[in-house]
Amino acid sequence: MGRDPPVVTLTPAPAPAPPTEPTAARAGGPLARLLRAVPVPLALITMITLAGVVLDRVYAGPLLTRLILGAAIGSVLVSVAARRLPSWLVAPISVAALAGWTLLSLRLAASHAALPGSLATVAADAARNAIPRLLTAMIPVEPAPDTVLVPVVAAWLTGLAAAEVALRAGRVLLGYLPPVLLYAGAVYVVGPNADPAIATTVVFTAVAAAGLAVPSHRDTATTGDPTTGLAPAVRAAVRLRLLAASAAGVAVLVALAALLAPILAARVDDRPVDPRRYVEPPQVDSLDENPLIRISGWALNPDQKLLDVHTEAGPAAPPRIRLAVLNDYDGVTWRVGATYRNAGRILPVTEPAPGVTTDTVRQQITVADLTGRLLPAVPTPREVTGARVAYDPATATLIRPEGLTPGLRYTVTSAREHLDVNLLATANVPAGDPVARVLQVPDGTPEPLRRLATQLAEENGAPYARATAIQDFLAEHYRVTADAPSGHAYPNLAFFLFGPRNGGGQRGTSEQFAASFAVLGRLAGLPTRIVVGFTPDGDGPVRAADASAWPEVLFDGVGWVPFDPMPRPDQEPRAVEEDFRATPDNPPPSQVPEPAVEPTATPPAAAPPGPAHGRGGLSTPVLVGGGTGTLALLAVLALLTLATLRRNLTRARLHHGDPGRRIAGAWRELTDALRLAGRPAGGDLAAAEVAEQARRTLADARAARPGQPGTEAVDDEADELAGLLNQVAFAPHTATPAQADRAADLAGRYATALRATRPWWRRLLWTVHPGPLRWRR
Repeated sequence: MGRDPPVVTLTPAPAPAPPTEPTAARAGGPLARLLRAVPVPLALITMITLAGVVLDRVYAGPLLTRLILGAAIGSVLVSVAARRLPSWLVAPISVAALAGWTLLSLRLAASHAALPGSLATVAADAARNAIPRLLTAMIPVEPAPDTVLVPVVAAWLTGLAAAEVALRAGRVLLGYLPPVLLYAGAVYVVGPNADPAIATTVVFTAVAAAGLAVPSHRDTATTGDPTTGLAPAVRAAVRLRLLAASAAGVAVLVALAALLAPILAARVDDRPVDPRRYVEPPQVDSLDENPLIRISGWALNPDQKLLDVHTEAGPAAPPRIRLAVLNDYDGVTWRVGATYRNAGRILPVTEPAPGVTTDTVRQQITVADLTGRLLPAVPTPREVTGARVAYDPATATLIRPEGLTPGLRYTVTSAREHLDVNLLATANVPAGDPVARVLQVPDGTPEPLRRLATQLAEENGAPYARATAIQDFLAEHYRVTADAPSGHAYPNLAFFLFGPRNGGGQRGTSEQFAASFAVLGRLAGLPTRIVVGFTPDGDGPVRAADASAWPEVLFDGVGWVPFDPMPRPDQEPRAVEEDFRATPDNPPPSQVPEPAVEPTATPPAAAPPGPAHGRGGLSTPVLVGGGTGTLALLAVLALLTLATLRRNLTRARLHHGDPGRRIAGAWRELTDALRLAGRPAGGDLAAAEVAEQARRTLADARAARPGQPGTEAVDDEADELAGLLNQVAFAPHTATPAQADRAADLAGRYATALRATRPWWRRLLWTVHPGPLRWRR
């Protein structure tokens, strides 16, 4: 019997499982994966580069931004390329790449700044001084090795940390923290030295948001419902916890916004803090703080070679070389008082005054025996190569923070200024807080110095005339000697100006001449300073004999003008007593003598011989009446004498002599009227300032006694008279008799108007007051 055939059961094959999320991600192809992998690294590179853009606002040129862009690209790409390596290998690889990029950056910066030396020397110096030089550098900062090292290293480390957190760990938002800190640090370092970075900040925020909005490869692989596969009860609990955590996070963000927004909004208009104030800039040593004291030492060693100068471009006439500018005086010592900032090869450009022209001077200077830190240069330096310098824009002077060494060679390109001398005669001098430093006169000024300054200011109204009078007085009355002792404190200057000539006084070096001019100038209302430098005869060695000091005066619209108070060669100085009134109350050199009204003693009457009762003597009432009448007669005669002398003095001033002398006499009538009214004009005031005071005095007097006869307006009398006086001062021998008559009329009208405002008894005293007869001219 046959068997039944076996039954074959066909089981259908299982359906293929749906692709998992990673498989679905890979299904997009290489291009899709690339597009998902690019946004976050690109956002990190852009954010780091924007931090460099913010910092580059205080740098000169775009080099820093390019170096930081290279650091951002290099650091992020190294992390991207090493994603499949163990995490502990990424940092060493990235640091090695950082070393290579840093050395290349230092090389490019050294070439840009034209710094000499090998790469090892430059790198070592930058590593030692990077942070202090970055925070003390002058703005705009020169991209030099020491000023780019810290930003480049910080940018690379920021890219390394951000890429590892955002790409390897997948925490993109947390990975943004290093670029945000770098950006905030750049804003802080810039501080108030640039405009607000509003546009850059908006772009930074937009890039960060774009990096978060675009899904990355890791995001795609992990998308989906995190509660899939859980039991319904567990799924509901997990979703509730996620909802609560999200709500709590939103609440915290809203609370922080509500708390911090008003505080931040209130500080929007505040001036940012400048971190540079916390770092002390390069300082000069004690030898350079007052280089004026070195003049006497150089004078005793005239053949000492200090410098060697070669002029590569410029005028044939050798220019003065400036070493230091001294602004501050405390009655004992003149000091530099400058704030030096590290500078690059190109120095900040300051526009010259409208009346000043410039030409270019380029010199190669080699240091010989000159010591200290002050770096000589023709003012005003614009470019320095061959030496690292620090610069003070206020005085346009240089220092080398490392100090001068024999053989140091550098090249300076300067813009030498040329003044328009035609502007000086009418130029005024500035006043107020901006120049208070160069107008300050410390306490303890010897009285003879004040009297001399007052005398020179009285005789010269305009500022330039006052400065010229001080210069000429010093040049004509004092002798220059090389062996004079150093010193420019008040006692030294008083001995130099008024000491006995046979006892060592009235002679000195340029130190005493310059210091005396500066102090007398400030006492006369002129903003002054002292410059120490060299006046070589030409190219070649600059010796100690070429060192000198000279004063400068600041004029509106012109700038600092140098003066030369040194004696002329082969000129015998005149005695100081010939032109200086040593005592304040000497009678004026006038042809009208001061009346001497002295009480006369009446000798007692001799007793007649014989008995008193035998003669008829004068009674007591008769004697008292006679004595009183005699005294009254003497008083009347004295008053008449004073009135006559005053009238003669006025007539001599206004009607005798050439027109210039008559105009000057009219001006004295006006100033005497001010003194008689109790409002004397200061000796340091210009003619225009005295005219303004005269106008205010008359206006105040009218206001105090309105409606009094004779107080009608006298318009611009003082201003017109001041103009005639300035014409006589600056253009001698041009005044005409008609102008002299006009000056006499103006002075008389002003004195009459001012006298009419006085009480009746003061008007009487005005006519016979002896003051104008004895007041110094």
